[in-house]
Amino acid sequence: MLCMIDEAHRQGLAERGFVLLPNYTSPALLEELRSTVDALYAREGEAAGSEFRREQDTDRLANLLDKGKVFQRVVGDPLMLEYVGAVITERFKLGSLNGRAPHPGSDWVQPLHCDVGLVKDERGYSVCNIIWMLDDFTPENGATRIIPGTHQLGKLPQEVLADPMGPHPDEALVTGPAGSVVIINAHAWHGGTANRSRGPRRCLHAFYTRWDKPQQQFQREMLSEATKAGLTPAMRELLAIDDEENARITKSDPLRSGFLK
Repeated sequence: MLCMIDEAHRQGLAERGFVLLPNYTSPALLEELRSTVDALYAREGEAAGSEFRREQDTDRLANLLDKGKVFQRVVGDPLMLEYVGAVITERFKLGSLNGRAPHPGSDWVQPLHCDVGLVKDERGYSVCNIIWMLDDFTPENGATRIIPGTHQLGKLPQEVLADPMGPHPDEALVTGPAGSVVIINAHAWHGGTANRSRGPRRCLHAFYTRWDKPQQQFQREMLSEATKAGLTPAMRELLAIDDEENARITKSDPLRSGFLK
């Protein structure tokens, strides 16, 4: 694969645990994603996100690969996959694609966490999360905060902090215009802040995991036969649709339904 990652970004991922690409998404794709997500929230109502998890004062969507072909363009974006490969240096797969939108005017803060409760192990890093900003991320509307460098600690925030929901002296607030993306080594402590604005703060979370770890949402079970039939061979591999080892790992993991993301 042609290397497309800027060396400064590669270093930022290694040292800080995240990198921001402002205005990455084309205006046409951004509008299609917004309209598709809004239609899903309207159609699913209170059931939105129920295939995976609900969250206080927050709208959620889950199993998005089954709900619009446009989402394949998100999870299969070649540059984003190269960034994932810079974090997870072994073979990886998609763990899930979710939507998240904290309610305007809420004080709810997502606790600092490492995705799926994993820390770096003897093989290296195993999780990467890419946030696609469908609205501006600002200090007022619930932008993600990250504690730089914590992906290297090998500890979960709840093992160190008295209050993972409280402010952290080293936190960096990731802000940017709609259409930006932020690639996060998901072992870095991170979480959404409160949306104290009067407007929406919609985003997509594309979560990738090393091949030996369970998928957050078991794509083979959750996708319809019609969706699976329309996948390219490359997309089937990324979603691990035909892999029996992935099925064994994912179905046998007792924590799968309790993952925090």
